[in-house]
Amino acid sequence: MQPEHSFLADCNVGRLARWLRVLGYDAAYEPRIADPELVARALAEGRVLLTRDVDLTQRRVIANGTLRAVLLRTDRVEDQLRQVIEEVGLAAPGLDGQGLTRCLECNVELEPREKTQVADLLPPYVHATQERFMQCPRCQRVYWPGTHWQRMMARIAAL
Repeated sequence: MQPEHSFLADCNVGRLARWLRVLGYDAAYEPRIADPELVARALAEGRVLLTRDVDLTQRRVIANGTLRAVLLRTDRVEDQLRQVIEEVGLAAPGLDGQGLTRCLECNVELEPREKTQVADLLPPYVHATQERFMQCPRCQRVYWPGTHWQRMMARIAAL
């Protein structure tokens, strides 16, 4: 299932972008970009802009509804995620057992890998206990549904 929304997070909400990726959403993050370029990129790519910057949301293209933006009310990432889910009307694709669809670092879609393809990148315990692997084609990071993934899913389910 491909989520229909994509996002662009400004420098104030990078952790939120990461959690949206956990849910399988395309969530780009720009820590060092001027406001005009940020707005232009969100418009050009059809992304929902995520920000804590009140001044940014007063720009004409946001105020008149041309560019959708969510002004996040809190610094707490769980509350930010809840607000985005509610305001944008998101489903939580990561909760349906699919998960592991995007690189948490690069935001690139992950590709399935056989254990033999990634064996040299795995810690011994993971190699011995896991069978399902995904890899980022950009940074080569390997993901598997281990206990860390289960804790993240439990944290999201608690929302």
